[in-house]
Amino acid sequence: MKLYGYWRSSAVYRVRIALHHKGIPFEVVPINLLAGEQLDARYRDVNPQGLVPTLVDGDRLFHQSLAILEYLEETHPSPPLLPTPPHERARVRALADLIACDVHPLQNTRVGLYLIEKLGHTEEERLTWFRHWMTAGLAAFEELVARSPSTGRFCHGDRVTMADVLLVPQLGNARRVECDLEAFPTLTRIEAECLALESFQKAHPDQQPDARP
Repeated sequence: MKLYGYWRSSAVYRVRIALHHKGIPFEVVPINLLAGEQLDARYRDVNPQGLVPTLVDGDRLFHQSLAILEYLEETHPSPPLLPTPPHERARVRALADLIACDVHPLQNTRVGLYLIEKLGHTEEERLTWFRHWMTAGLAAFEELVARSPSTGRFCHGDRVTMADVLLVPQLGNARRVECDLEAFPTLTRIEAECLALESFQKAHPDQQPDARP
C-alpha cells in the first residue's frame, strides 16, 4: 500500500495509526500541504479534492480517512478497531464522527487559510476560531466517555478502537494551538494509554520521514 499524506495532518495520522495497529506494510508518499503540493495537477489525478490522505492498494484509490479506516477494518479485520455488537460499533462510530465530522472540518489547513486570505482575519483570530471549535467538541467527547460505563482503558473498553484512532490526533492538534486541556482528564488519560503503544508511537507526526522542526 501507498499512503499519500502530510506528516502533521491529523487525518493522515489516523490512517497511519490503523495501518501500524493492524501490521500492514505501507509506503509513505509525502504531500507538502504548506507548499501547495496538494493542488498540483499530478496529485489532483490521484485525489480530485486535493486533500489528504489518499490510500493506494494495488490499482484502487481510497479517499477520506474514515472510509479508509472502514476499508482497512473490512479487509484486515484482525486486530479489530470496531467491537462486535452492533450497538457498541455504533457508539464507537459516533465518537469517531464527533471528531471527523464536527470538529476537524472547522480547523483544517484550508479553512485557516480562507479565514486569513479571503476573509481578512488575523492569525490570532484564526487561532481563536480553532480553539473555540476544538474546545466545544472535546468537551462533548469528554462528557460522553466520562459518564459511560462502556469506557475502559480506552474510549470503548480495554482495546483500541476507531474512537481512539480519531481522538489522539485531535488532541495533538489542540495542543498545537494551545487549547487548555485541563477540563478533559478522561481524554488525556486515554491518550496516555494510547501513546504507550507501539502503533501510536510509530504513527506520531514527529516520526515521519517528511517531519519538519
